[in-house]
Amino acid sequence: MYEQSLYKVVQPIKLTTINRLNKGKKWKYGYDKESDVIVISKSGQIGEILEIQGLKIALPKAPKDVFSCSKKKSEQKWRRFDFPEAFKKIKTRFDWIDYPEDFKQAHYGYIDQEFDRRENGFWFMSNGIPTYMPGSYYMYLQWSKIDVGAPDFREANRLFFIFWEACKADQRCYGMCYLKNRRSGFSFMSSAETVNLATLAGDSRFGVLSKSGADAKKMFTDKIVPISINYPFFFKPIQDGMDRPKSELAYRVPAKKFTRRKMGVHEEQDDMQGLDTTIDWKNTGDNSYDGEKLSLLVHDESGKWERPDNILNNWRVTKTCLRLGGRIVGKCMMGSTSNALDKGGDNFKKLFYDSDVTKRNRNGQTKSGLYSLFIPMEWNYEGFIDEYGIPVFDTPSDARRGPHGELIDIGVVDYWENEVDGLKEDQDALNEFYRQFPRSEEHAFRDETKNSLFNLIKIYEQIDYNEGNRNSSVLTTGNFQWVNGIKDTRVVFNPSPNGRFKVSWIPNRKLQNSVIVKNGIKYPGNEHMGAFGCDSYDISGTVDGKGSKGALHGLTKFSMEDAPANTFFLEYLARPQTAETFFEDVLMAIVFYGMPILAENNKPRLLYYLRRRGYRGFSMNRPDKIWNKLSVAEKEVGGIPNSSEDIKQAHAAAIEMYINDHVGLLQDGTYGTMYFNETLNDWSRFDITKRTKHDASISTGLAIMACNRHLYRPNPEYKREPLNLTISKYKNTGFNSTIIKR
Repeated sequence: MYEQSLYKVVQPIKLTTINRLNKGKKWKYGYDKESDVIVISKSGQIGEILEIQGLKIALPKAPKDVFSCSKKKSEQKWRRFDFPEAFKKIKTRFDWIDYPEDFKQAHYGYIDQEFDRRENGFWFMSNGIPTYMPGSYYMYLQWSKIDVGAPDFREANRLFFIFWEACKADQRCYGMCYLKNRRSGFSFMSSAETVNLATLAGDSRFGVLSKSGADAKKMFTDKIVPISINYPFFFKPIQDGMDRPKSELAYRVPAKKFTRRKMGVHEEQDDMQGLDTTIDWKNTGDNSYDGEKLSLLVHDESGKWERPDNILNNWRVTKTCLRLGGRIVGKCMMGSTSNALDKGGDNFKKLFYDSDVTKRNRNGQTKSGLYSLFIPMEWNYEGFIDEYGIPVFDTPSDARRGPHGELIDIGVVDYWENEVDGLKEDQDALNEFYRQFPRSEEHAFRDETKNSLFNLIKIYEQIDYNEGNRNSSVLTTGNFQWVNGIKDTRVVFNPSPNGRFKVSWIPNRKLQNSVIVKNGIKYPGNEHMGAFGCDSYDISGTVDGKGSKGALHGLTKFSMEDAPANTFFLEYLARPQTAETFFEDVLMAIVFYGMPILAENNKPRLLYYLRRRGYRGFSMNRPDKIWNKLSVAEKEVGGIPNSSEDIKQAHAAAIEMYINDHVGLLQDGTYGTMYFNETLNDWSRFDITKRTKHDASISTGLAIMACNRHLYRPNPEYKREPLNLTISKYKNTGFNSTIIKR
């Protein structure tokens, strides 16, 4: 059974608090700091609270009477409302003025209703469930024309617009960064929202960018303009210029926000004021829209900006178009699938992860200012969405019907896996399929195999295998602790969802804490079983508050003990608040497993920490030199430098050897036991010229070298004395023989 993780219903606020504030209609649209929720209700009352990828969003309270198109539960679904027959000949507000007053009075109720749904959203019954959609989504479904006519209702798009409404409501947010699959409808949805907002706003500018100027122009002419043209007269301002403009859609003459109050019979055209609002597009470039004030910027195909164009540089520029000082006055709607990393995907990937809502600065903003959203392909794959807009995740026992009556007899997950199986012989084709139809963020940012230093095919084989086993208990998260908090005694492992360690193997009790003491120095008792590699850091804080992570990996080798052979069993990628916390974490891990550690000695504080605590025997010396050739510092604390070109090459070769022998699909038809996807992804991106960016790769490479140190042992130099093959001659005169010296 498929278990969705896109959203969940949460209850971060006490029901008594919700009821009390609901009674007084005290909830305000926007971010509620006290409750840490974003309220998208405009009625003063809230109902269900959804958490969508870390963002808690309070929906409006459901009304007592929810619209239903049928009393029969199975027939309750979204249906587009018919446009009144009497309105079909009315093209502009000026046509409306000419109609008799009794005609207008008979239809004011309908117009007011549509304005209310646009402003406050719409509730309807779907298969017996009261379902809310924001006003923006209602405008898209009810009033937008797309390439297939009227858009279908999809639960994925409902969640998308709920998330987008939260982005608009949150005064800390510059907009959204949406990672999507192909044919998800983003281009049409963002076009519809552009028209929706532009026909409401006065003295405003709306902009469109895409992966090229031609693509931006096509989006403008083929999506935005037709949606605007097909708006009903009561929503549509009078536009200036051509009916189907090529570069700018202008709502200038005489186009004020159209409400019932402004539709009086005595209103004269000359008395109206124009919106003075425009929608246009720009050619792709770092400085597009530089210096201009925007109410909305649509960034389509932002993951496909190829060099020299750079989406990161452009966002740094255009971000300033959406604010006045510290006040955000506009929003950005950014969405895309991702290209290969060297074709614009790397910049979009950075922007996406810089938009993580769980990582904020002291102003409450993400690093980019945007909020990231990823909707897996199984939510939005055409042909696998039923008549209620719900994805058919699992293959149904009885076929379900799609929105147009078609039968769906296979689940989208099974269908997707069948597609994947058919592409496994062509890794680049498979990666392209993953990027276009990703089920995880890792899929979305898959790179081409030719761009990796290591065997990317085997790395991705392993990642895919791990993804298939993601619901199993292969990995345990937790922390190591000294028993009763007393240092240098016994270490225990405590599972915790917030732990810094991930482990796949715990040794049996007799192998735990195996420490040998010689002359007051502690040595590892399980050296024959494996070793650790470590990429350390010396400074607790950094200028940007981040810095590289401390990395620690444990690796077994073949032994007769009850332990998996040639397996990475521990991953630690974290940067605690102090370096000392990291050092203690490392110390407890190596003591618990009783294995030595090989660490880089260019950042020696960890090594001095181990020596000071009496654990110098755990710190391995560099394997490529004999004792007599070590420097004074190396003899004192151990470790290996990272500056030598020979060491760099040996380190990379060690990882390459391990991947080829123990990762992905193996010769016997089984898969490797490397379960740490974060490390696997670091291997896939490893750049030997930028080693400092790859903490996990440094750490794992050192662990491999430590377990195979015999491969790096230098050949001893023998001084051979010349052989004396001459035959000695003796003087045999007298009582004793003597050698005749030459």
